[in-house]
Formats: sequence, structure tokens, C-alpha cells
Amino acid sequence: MMEYRNLIGGRLVPSADGRTLDSVNPATGEVWARVPAGGKADAEAAVAAARAALPAWSGMPALGRAHVLRQVAAVFAEHAEELATIETRDNGRILRDTLRRDLPGMRFLWELAAGQVIDAVRGDTVILGPDSLGLTRREPYGVALAIIPWNSPISTFSAKAAFALAAGNTVIVKPAEQASASVLRLGELLADVLPPGVLNLVSGMGEDVGEALVRHRGVNKISLTGSTQTGVAITQAAGIKPLTFELGGKSPNIVFPDADLDAATQGVTVNSIYTGNAGQVCVAGSRILIHRSVWAEMLERISATAAGLVLGDPLDLATTMGPIVSAGQYERVASYLEIAEKEGAELVFGGRTGAEVVPDLPGGYWVAPTLYAVTDNALRICQEEIFGPVAVALPFDTDEEALALANDSSYGLAAGVWTRDLGRAHRFVRDLECGTVWVNTFRQMPPGLPFGGVKDSGYGHDAVLEYTREKAAIINL
Repeated sequence: MMEYRNLIGGRLVPSADGRTLDSVNPATGEVWARVPAGGKADAEAAVAAARAALPAWSGMPALGRAHVLRQVAAVFAEHAEELATIETRDNGRILRDTLRRDLPGMRFLWELAAGQVIDAVRGDTVILGPDSLGLTRREPYGVALAIIPWNSPISTFSAKAAFALAAGNTVIVKPAEQASASVLRLGELLADVLPPGVLNLVSGMGEDVGEALVRHRGVNKISLTGSTQTGVAITQAAGIKPLTFELGGKSPNIVFPDADLDAATQGVTVNSIYTGNAGQVCVAGSRILIHRSVWAEMLERISATAAGLVLGDPLDLATTMGPIVSAGQYERVASYLEIAEKEGAELVFGGRTGAEVVPDLPGGYWVAPTLYAVTDNALRICQEEIFGPVAVALPFDTDEEALALANDSSYGLAAGVWTRDLGRAHRFVRDLECGTVWVNTFRQMPPGLPFGGVKDSGYGHDAVLEYTREKAAIINL
């Protein structure tokens, strides 16, 4: 049994009252680790540590901060396999995704943040008149709180913490209670790299330590990646604090008849909804819109691809799709299979759960890749975020109908467009109501581009300047 601790003020500590939470391996249903169940006292300690460290960290020359961030990047390189294995055991995402995609990208992201420290201290100069000068300076907010999800803990931790630290903030990270272990292990590795209190990690339930941190007056900025419901709750609790929200999605993936259907098939299946972590991706293309002229062919192609997926032990490099993260999320996803049946959706394939999906791991939280064919976008399975390997396919006849269907959602995180028509591609990039549009690709999120949503999918994005505020000065000469 592994035991992990919080990182507060440079020290690895249990929760203030000694309480713990069990971490369950979702592939087996067995407890494999324990993490602290933090509360209000832990939140107070983390904020105090972050505030104490703030003057020295924010006052450090930018190139000094860059040097420290590059040392963090080296930790990712040195401990990539260990961190990937812990995360896979904790949340079920297949090892080959975590090891080959996430960890190398995180080293680059920290290096990128180190290279952007100058942007966080660069202001503007404006000549207001012959005897008057205006200037701006960028300053860190102070203590930044990062609340991260369970589907990609290390990736989301890095996207928030690296840029917040580069801007001169000190940081508190609250990982999801379902999957905290990889981030807490990373805290152990970084305890000797970052000055005490510059980074603090506090695990526990959202309603306990999470709410205490959100409400704390010593927290100056909050960045959340999570559900829309959590975003609403934080908005109500945070008071007047700057917020960055990346929330839920119900992304459309639109296939036109002139598309490369081989590429489109990959793009709407394994790259989109039948992913290594079983469709538990905020941008998952869970609504597949298919032109009627290629409807039958695409359903055959999607079915064949899904049949070739390998579900099993996520630590096995041959596995291509893992389990649902927790018992609670498994029950939620399974409930939508019942909803789909009641709504009269046509099951194309899948619909199975539990031991019948992976008999060798009967205690795991398994849901088979599932597709429903529907004609009514108003169904719950078309409008509500399921967050699992469950997609709906809808036919369309015209570009106008495809656009209307795609935008008929309260969410607006991302969309995919598969076409060889350059004009159509640009029109859909312009007219789709979302933060990111992929054309002839899906789920590419390079750090050099902003990533965020509109409507119920949130606002803002994690970048260096998002963690600074701009102050103006006017000087009479």
C-alpha cells in the first residue's frame, strides 16, 4: 500500500487531522494507495506558506525563475516512466498514452514556460504628449489556486502551475480526489527543486479543502479544469476573484462526403471518443455528424475500428483503451446506456459494461466502446456530457444543417471538421461556436495556441499573461 503526503511550505506532511482517502485502481477495483484527506486547516497552512514565499519568488529576476523552471523540466525527463505508471494505476489511462504522449509534452511545456518569463514582466510605453509619459507594468496576481481533474492530472497540473510560476505567482494545487497520487509523487520530487512554499499540493474532497481554498481571501486567482457544475459552484463561492475555467464539452465531429474517410474514421474514433482513457476527455467528439451520402459507409468503418480496440490492463502496452476512473463515474456512464434505450436510440455497437467487457478483470470499471444512431439532437444523450466511451451519430444533408446541429448545444469547447473543401473549412472555423476547431485532425493541443471554451464550456485559458494583471502609470515630465 502506497502512502502519499501533501506538500506545504516545502515539507511533505499528512493532513492536519490524519484523515486519508483511498485511491482505487479502476482496472481492478482494488485500493492501491492512500492520500491525505485535507480540510480547512490544511487549506490555511497552504495559503500561509504560499503567501510567505510570494515576495521572494515574485521579486526574483525573471531569468532566475526561468532557471528554476528548467530544473522542473529535468525532473519530468528523469522520472517520466515512474510518473506515467503511477498515473495509469491511479486513473486507468493506458500507459502508452501517458508515457509517450503526456510526459514528453510536459517537459517541453515547462521549458516553454521558462522561455516566456520575460513576457510576464514586459510592459508598454505610450507618449501621451510632449510632457507626459504613460507606461504599463505586468505584475503577478499573488497566490494562484489550480484545481485539476482526474483524467490528466500531470498534464493539467503542468499547464497551470508552469505558467503561473513563470509569471511570478506562488501556487496551490488541489488535485481531484479520484486521482491525486501522481501529482503528490511529483510534489515529493519537486520539494528540493522549488523554494519552500512556492508550490503547495493539497489533496482532499472538493467540499472540504477545495471549498476552503476557493473561499480563502489569501487566494488571488483561480484556474479550474473540471465540470460545468463545479465551475458554477466556484463562481458562487469565490467572490470577486479572477477566474479561468475550462469546463465540459459535447464536441461535434463533422464528416463531409469529400473527406479522406480513412483519416476521418480515425479522427472520430480513437483520436476522439474511444481514447486511451475511455472517452474521459473534455473535448471528446461525442457527437459524430455524418453526411447522409456517406452515412452507411462511415458507420461500417467506425464499427470496424471499435471492434479492433483492445480493452484490458492499462499498464500493458498492447492495451488501447482503459477503464472508467471510479465506481461513481462508472455508474454515471452506465446510466446513460439506460437513458439511450428509453429514448429509443438505435444501438450500433457496444452497450456492455462490467465483467462481460473484460472478463479477466471483473472488478474493474469497464464500459465497452458504444455508438448510438439518432435523428433528434434534443435527446439527453446528445445534449448532456457523458464523459465516457459513448457517442451518438447524427445524419445531415447540407452544410447549413450540419452547422445548426453542431451549434445546438449549451457547450462550446471544440469541434472537428473533415473536408477537402478549403472554403467550407474556413466557413466552419468562423461559424462554429467553440474555442477550438480542428480541420482534418482532432485533439491536437499544442502549447503555443490558446485552449479554452465558450458558452457553458468556460472562458480564458492557461498562459503566462493570464496569470498577470496590468498596472498603468502616468508620469508628468
